[in-house]
Amino acid sequence: MKTRILVVDDEKTITDLVGIYLKNEGFEVTLAYSGADAANLIMSQEFDLAILDIMLPDIDGFELLRTIRADHTYPVIMLTARDAQADKIEGLSLGADDYVVKPFRPLELVARAKAQLRRYTSYGSRDEVPSSHIISVHGLEINPEAHTVTVDDKPVRCTPIEYSILLYLAENRGRVVPVEDLFRAVWNEEFMQGSNNTVMVHIRHLREKVGDDAQNPRFIKNIWGVGYTIEG
Repeated sequence: MKTRILVVDDEKTITDLVGIYLKNEGFEVTLAYSGADAANLIMSQEFDLAILDIMLPDIDGFELLRTIRADHTYPVIMLTARDAQADKIEGLSLGADDYVVKPFRPLELVARAKAQLRRYTSYGSRDEVPSSHIISVHGLEINPEAHTVTVDDKPVRCTPIEYSILLYLAENRGRVVPVEDLFRAVWNEEFMQGSNNTVMVHIRHLREKVGDDAQNPRFIKNIWGVGYTIEG
């Protein structure tokens, strides 16, 4: 079965061009030119990745992202004509996985889509036999083979990036992981201005999901000026 990608942008030329590049890579692509059409598709069909323009004339990309995250963990890439840090933080806060500023090169967008899909495919795989080597820390359990997370035996629904952050910190439990190292390991990109905010937003989301109190965390602790740690 082909990987299914939803592309949403009211600029038809951009949407169609992105669709052509993705189809040339072998993906099954569904195009939407309005927020309303996209919302109907999100509610009625299954996708493996969504590319959403933020500035749509009816339902904006942030609202579509909320709709996706209500029921799905597949990766979402946001498109915007504004290189505003506030927009990026809002998108990440709502559960976006990546953020591309217009104008962009279609090949760069395709590369980012492939990177997100590789992470999602790895995270979503359930083919392996669950390993007996489960990482367990203070009631937090991560099964690296089955890609599952539980807290006090209750399942935690993570996005692929959230899972990657949690697993990396758990695998390095007992030591402080610098923010730069965490970013490079999870995003596989060089650390740049704004990368720290990206990490912070995802850590905040992750803490909410595992029931961590930022002031008195049970799992993910922030060592100011250095990075994060899960104590062994």
